[in-house]
Amino acid sequence: MTETSNLTDQLLIAMPAMGDPNFAHTVTYMCQHSTDGALGIIVNRPIDMKLGDIMKQMEIEVIDEKIDNVPVYAGGPVQTERGFILHNPVGQWDSSLPVSDDLALTTSRDILAAIAKGEGPENVLIALGYAGWSAGQLESEIVANAWLNSPAQKSILFDLPSDQRWKAAAEEMGIDIDQLSYQVGHA
Repeated sequence: MTETSNLTDQLLIAMPAMGDPNFAHTVTYMCQHSTDGALGIIVNRPIDMKLGDIMKQMEIEVIDEKIDNVPVYAGGPVQTERGFILHNPVGQWDSSLPVSDDLALTTSRDILAAIAKGEGPENVLIALGYAGWSAGQLESEIVANAWLNSPAQKSILFDLPSDQRWKAAAEEMGIDIDQLSYQVGHA
């Protein structure tokens, strides 16, 4: 894999013909991509759970009540019982993977405790599970026209309503995703 093909800190946009129901119409923020494989968090699939529910389950006292209704996302089909917090700014947390200069993925309880007190990062996206690919798998899927990729935009990750993220991510590339064919093939 060359440096230019590294998809870390990119958005992976499912093509309209994506047949896998785990990924149909998804936008995935790529947290790690190397010759060993890839890891990402789906950012546009809210589930029927709120952050307040997680705080109760983890017995974390919530002082900042506005976080009770923060949506929780289905981050992907792998380890769906495990929580992941995509956030900006990076900060200093017990278990973080810095993805870029201003975005990180954290899995430790300390960030949730800080969020509960209103002392957490400015922007957060809470997900259960992640999307993972083995070595070469994602590259093969891209060659098969399953995905588009574009540079990540914090506004798409944190500001837009989740149901607008798929189309907006494609529009960042100048593509109207509704105009793309649902037929798979190569010219």
